[in-house]
Amino acid sequence: MAEILVLGAGLNGLVTAMLLARDGHSVTVLERDDAAPGDDADSVWRRWQRPGVNQFRQLHFMLPRWRAQMQHELPAVLEQVIAFGGSRVNVVGALPADMSGGWRDGDERFETVTARRPILEAAAATVANRTDGVRIRRGVAVTGLLTGRRVIAAAPHVTGVVVDDGAELRADLVVDATGRRSPVGSMVESAGGRRPREEREDSGFVYYARHFRSTDGFHPAAMGTLLQHFESLSVLTLPCDNSTWGVGFITSARDKQLRGLRDTSSWLAALKLFPTVAHWGDADPITDVQVIAGIEDRYRRFVVDGEPVVTRLVAVGDAWACTNPSLGRGASIGMLHACALRDLLREVDPDQPEKLVRRFDEITESTVTPLYRMTVAFDRHRLSEIAEDAAGEPCHTSDASWAMSKALYAAAQHDPDVLRAYASVMSMLCTPQQALAAPGMVGMVLTLGANAPRYPIPSPGRAELLSAIADPGTPR
Repeated sequence: MAEILVLGAGLNGLVTAMLLARDGHSVTVLERDDAAPGDDADSVWRRWQRPGVNQFRQLHFMLPRWRAQMQHELPAVLEQVIAFGGSRVNVVGALPADMSGGWRDGDERFETVTARRPILEAAAATVANRTDGVRIRRGVAVTGLLTGRRVIAAAPHVTGVVVDDGAELRADLVVDATGRRSPVGSMVESAGGRRPREEREDSGFVYYARHFRSTDGFHPAAMGTLLQHFESLSVLTLPCDNSTWGVGFITSARDKQLRGLRDTSSWLAALKLFPTVAHWGDADPITDVQVIAGIEDRYRRFVVDGEPVVTRLVAVGDAWACTNPSLGRGASIGMLHACALRDLLREVDPDQPEKLVRRFDEITESTVTPLYRMTVAFDRHRLSEIAEDAAGEPCHTSDASWAMSKALYAAAQHDPDVLRAYASVMSMLCTPQQALAAPGMVGMVLTLGANAPRYPIPSPGRAELLSAIADPGTPR
C-alpha cells in the first residue's frame, strides 16, 4: 500500500482520498485554505470562507449519476449531506404529471441528493475526518515538487512536495485535486520538465445568480427541467438544502445589454417574464445577485507526443479538465475519474511509475475525456446560438449532432418517453447515442422536435427582456 498526498480538500480531493484510503493506502490531504467547516449547515453557509474557490457560494447541483456512484462507493457521504439538511430530488418525478406522464418503474434512477456547495463539501469533510487512513491538513500551501532520480530522462520523477513553511513531505504518489486554478503544470516546468499539454479558452458565459429560502419548508414546484433555454439566455432552477434553492441566468459575457442583470431589481423583473420559472423568485432572498465570469474550458494531458511529462504525479477532476458548469457535470466526472485512479492502483503500483502514468492517461482518455469533449461542444454551440439571438440572426448549424440535441430537447417537452431519454443524458446516466438507440426514439425525436421553434418553452422576446432590465419598475 502506498503513501499518497492529495493536493486540495475540495469535494473531488476528499472523495479521492476516501476511495484510496478504503483500499488501504495512507492518504494525507493538503489544503491551502486554513478554515475548517462548522458542524451545521447554517454556520457552514454563513461563516466558512474558502478564498481559494471563487465559485464556493455559486449555484450547485449534484446529478443522479453522482448520487448513484456515491451510493455505491461512499454512501456515508450521502447520509451526511442529508443530516446537514440536503434534499432528495427526482429530476423527472418532480415534473408536472402532464409532462412526465406520471411515475414509472425505473424512475428511481433519476433521484439525487443535493445541497449548496459549502454544505456538500462540509459533509464530505466530516466523513473524511472519520475515515481510517485519511488525514486532512488545512492551511498548508504547496509551493513546489520534490523530485528524485528520473525514470524517464525528460520527465521529473516526483517524490513529494515542498510546502510554504519549507517542510518537505514525501510520498509514493501525488494526486493533484486543486481544481480549476491548479498550479501543478507550472510546478512540473519548474522541476525541469515540460508543461502538460493544455487546451484553454474562455467558455464565454457569465452567470447572474441568487439563492432563496422558502417560508413554508418546500421548494417551488418544477414546471420544467432544471436547465431551460430561452432567447439570449438560459435559466437554472436548482433545489438545495434546508429549504433553499438557487436561480441563475446564464448568458454570453459579450452581451453588454444584459449586464443590467447585476442589479437585483432588474434581475427580478427579468425573472418574472418567464412563466415556467418566475415563481422561483417568490421567496426570501439570502443573497444579492452573484456574478461569475471568466469561466474557462480547460484540459490538461500529462502524456505529450506519446511521452509522460512527469512520473508519480496525476491529476483528477477539475485539476485535469474543467468546463462551463451549467450542465453540472464536474462532480460526476470527478467521481468517475477518482474511481478510475483507485481501480488502476489495484493493478499498477506506484513503484511502476512510467506504467502508472501511461495507463492513467489511457484510462482518462477513454472514460472521461469524451465527457469533457461533449460538454465543450455543447458550450460552443450554445454560445453561438445566443450570439445569433443578440444579433437577430436566424438559426443555422451544419452540425448534425447539435441539431439532434436541439430536437431532443424540444421533443422532451411533449413526450414522456423522450423526456426520460433527455433526462438520462442530462443526468449523465447514458450518452446521447445510447439514449437515441432505443427502438423508435430517433423517429419520435425528429417528428416532435426537428421542426420545433428554436425555443419551445413560452418566454419573452429579446426586446421585452431588455426593456424589463432597463426599467424594472414598470409593470408588465
